[in-house]
Amino acid sequence: MEMIKMFLEELAQEAQTTRKMLAIVPSEKFDWQPHPKSMTVKVLASHIAELPTWITLAVTTDELDFASAPYSPKELKTNADLMKLFEESLQDGTSHLSAAKEEILSEPWILRNGEQIYSTFTKASLIRHVLSQIIHHRAQLGVFLRLLDIPIPGSYGPSADDTSF
Repeated sequence: MEMIKMFLEELAQEAQTTRKMLAIVPSEKFDWQPHPKSMTVKVLASHIAELPTWITLAVTTDELDFASAPYSPKELKTNADLMKLFEESLQDGTSHLSAAKEEILSEPWILRNGEQIYSTFTKASLIRHVLSQIIHHRAQLGVFLRLLDIPIPGSYGPSADDTSF
């Protein structure tokens, strides 16, 4: 199987679960955080919503340098804003990945801040990392929502809230 096709299939599958999780994030809890060292719900949820754009970075660039391209978060006020950001990011990542050529996947990609190199990936391994980050941070969001006593949708089967045991 071609890697791009495999990544597209996985992205589409994970998008379904991600969409369910982001849809239940209450706007009135955007500023909540379980610990002072933790992200707020809004920062975590918006990070998840933006992650598909990193697939675009993987297939259209050779690096991200925070020194020359500082991060500027989107302003989100409501869950509708969050969902719109996710759908736009998903469309961006999906369309760029669909247009990409298999040959570029073995090329290097670097995450840096000026001279300081944080990570070096192949473009394929960056895409794999992005998918893992979506899953990881979505699970983290599930813990945040559980602590807020919000019922959690199932990810790869039913959750404790989807079924009675």
